[in-house]
Amino acid sequence: MLTQAQEREMQKLMMEITELLVTYHGGSLSDEELEQRITSLNDAFKLAKLAHASQFRKSGEPYLFHPLRVAHLAARHWMEFSSIITCLLHDVVEDTPIAIEEIEAQFGNEVALLVNGLTKVEDPELSRDILKEETYRNQILTAIKDIRVLCLKLWDRIDNLRTISALSHAKQVLISEETRTVYIPLARHLGMGQVASELETLSIAVLYPRRASRYKRVLTEVQQRSSATLKKIHSDINAEFERHHLNVLLNDTWRPFSLESVIRVSRGVSALYTLDVLVNSTMDAYMALGVLHRLFRPITGKLKDHLNAPSQHGYQAIKTTIQAGEYRLRVRITTRKLDRFNQAGVLAPGFEFRKQNFDDLMRSLLDGESVFDIERLRLASATILVYTPNGEVRMMPEGSCALDFAFDIHEQLGLHAFRARINGQTRLLKTSLMDGDQVFIEITDQLSVLPKWLEWAITPKARNSIRRCLRSHVQRK
Repeated sequence: MLTQAQEREMQKLMMEITELLVTYHGGSLSDEELEQRITSLNDAFKLAKLAHASQFRKSGEPYLFHPLRVAHLAARHWMEFSSIITCLLHDVVEDTPIAIEEIEAQFGNEVALLVNGLTKVEDPELSRDILKEETYRNQILTAIKDIRVLCLKLWDRIDNLRTISALSHAKQVLISEETRTVYIPLARHLGMGQVASELETLSIAVLYPRRASRYKRVLTEVQQRSSATLKKIHSDINAEFERHHLNVLLNDTWRPFSLESVIRVSRGVSALYTLDVLVNSTMDAYMALGVLHRLFRPITGKLKDHLNAPSQHGYQAIKTTIQAGEYRLRVRITTRKLDRFNQAGVLAPGFEFRKQNFDDLMRSLLDGESVFDIERLRLASATILVYTPNGEVRMMPEGSCALDFAFDIHEQLGLHAFRARINGQTRLLKTSLMDGDQVFIEITDQLSVLPKWLEWAITPKARNSIRRCLRSHVQRK
């Protein structure tokens, strides 16, 4: 039985969820449609409450709080009614007698598809590892149809990590390792930088608790020591921007805990702090950059312009480093609209998600060396921009070689590739590409695929094509 305090907390969460949905999506619906959606939302809550009534988490908390928190996270990040209903019901098929057919009958195909994509694959004849890979496969196949299933899984994982302390240490490690190898790369591919960052912080803290504690202590010391100076720098910058009639918002961003931040922590403010400058338009961003560089000396070689040429997974901002008195500070300048994109990615209204690129990557992972090729996902989570001879931009995984580029353009180009010209210089196909390279592939009339190509190529698309060609060649013999 729920206590009165628990009942009140649940009702409060449901009220906040409903208010967020009405605020973000009510304007696009008629009064009748809005009333129907709210009724379905309340029905989903009642069903989840009934289904999970006798269930409690390891901490002793009523289970229903978990789907409610997941739904609250999703609602805060612009997800709509069907997604929130799915959040409330995402564990009922897996953990209760309710069947997916009942979900479909009451809430429709859309919700049923998403709930099914979030349900673990069960088969007593399969091993635990195979079941896990088949669950990934189910999620990816659903995501190709509806990308929201992965977004919902990420909110589910965040809440699980935030409340992980009640589980055994072995279980905590298992969940954290899975988060690092699968869900953080997927979040980055969806452009959800803030989500990826929180997932990394939460999972690394489980795996390296003493390092996390030390990092928190050192970060607090650095923040206290630098507080007065940073306030003075803020004041100087704001005054200069006001003098040039620029409407800006300055935000302090401290690097969250990660293995990289542990290495950098001894370097103090210069490694742990970033000043975010938010403006109204792209033109204002370039004006702000000029004003900032006149006020404080810029550090040579540290300027990166990703406003017109987005960096990996669509991140858009100008990055620079300035010497502000005793401190060397990293600065990011972007618009308020693009800042939402940088944080929430595919969920931010108006974000231009490269759906076809994502679908191609997911399909190639499903055709990889295992049921779900996790290693290839990891390699693809960092990207570079490479140019064709005609100036077309291709986004490639970091570490790609010219051969990967050839297969990315077209399978037949890869199969007939002979050598490459990179920035006008003749190079071997195994030559690694750098961000900004322009590549031309020379071809031969005959297929030139060699077994050693599998040692050079890193992209799933290239490796799968090479393996198919080699198998076909052996079968013909």
